[in-house]
Amino acid sequence: MELRHLRYFMAVAEFESVRLASEHLHITQPAISRQIQDLEDELGFLLFERSPRGLKVTLAGDSYLRDVRKVMAALDSAAEVAKRVAVGVRGQLRLGYVENAGWDGLVPKTFSRFQAEVPEVKIELTALNSPQQLRAIADETLDGGFIYQYGPLSGEFTTIPLLEYNVVLAVPRAWDIDHDETLPIDLRSLADRPFVMFPRMAYPTYYDRLIGAFQQSGIHLNVVQEETTEAAILSLVCSGIGAAVVNSANLGRPPAQVRFFRLNDLSIPMPLTFAHRSDASNPVLSRFLSVLHATLGDMQKASPTP
Repeated sequence: MELRHLRYFMAVAEFESVRLASEHLHITQPAISRQIQDLEDELGFLLFERSPRGLKVTLAGDSYLRDVRKVMAALDSAAEVAKRVAVGVRGQLRLGYVENAGWDGLVPKTFSRFQAEVPEVKIELTALNSPQQLRAIADETLDGGFIYQYGPLSGEFTTIPLLEYNVVLAVPRAWDIDHDETLPIDLRSLADRPFVMFPRMAYPTYYDRLIGAFQQSGIHLNVVQEETTEAAILSLVCSGIGAAVVNSANLGRPPAQVRFFRLNDLSIPMPLTFAHRSDASNPVLSRFLSVLHATLGDMQKASPTP
């Protein structure tokens, strides 16, 4: 049994005429009659009562017709759903992002715009640091992610440069430092105070770059505690445990008990990029990249210097 048997049967049943079905389908009458006969032989019962006055669907044929219509409707629906998946407007997308990049700006704007433009896509977001995201993308448990990239990646990845952040100083508000927050400050002037950092294992590449910048500037911080995430580090800053050098992206959600200062004597560019596998084949990812580029373009037009 083939789909054409069912389509011919539905047409003949609708018109109760092989001739009219032939004209509708643009198939010869003998071909349709032969296919209907083959279908009846395979089913083992008559679909039509034949008389000089024409064709009439049998009771068994009418029962079969109702189910065939359901099947054909389901097939048409399946084809439409698959087509929407193929063009990236339906499906699933698994993305990672560095938590501080999600507070404000490009990343949340892109997520919001994407969901508005393709509401049939299920988007699953996971907050991970950059090395964790790259491992997940390589393992194909993520389709892509917003990472901070220091140096080139292997050919396994394709990256799209987006924005560039820098580091700022986060200080407990309880320290009551006499300095205007609109003006940069020297990190060296506070180096003897307690500081909170993250361990090298959390992000080796960035850690080495940070320590290298400290050494180049002759800065030796008094590190009293380590935490693996900036959210945890900032919570310790809020508690007065120590100050911290953090990503300026955190200015998008400043904690109430923290003051931020730009730095005179330390600069570490933090390039935000979007990474995905070079061999990625998910059509939804292509749709997301289009939205990402459009959102970035709109932001650059509104503010040439992010």
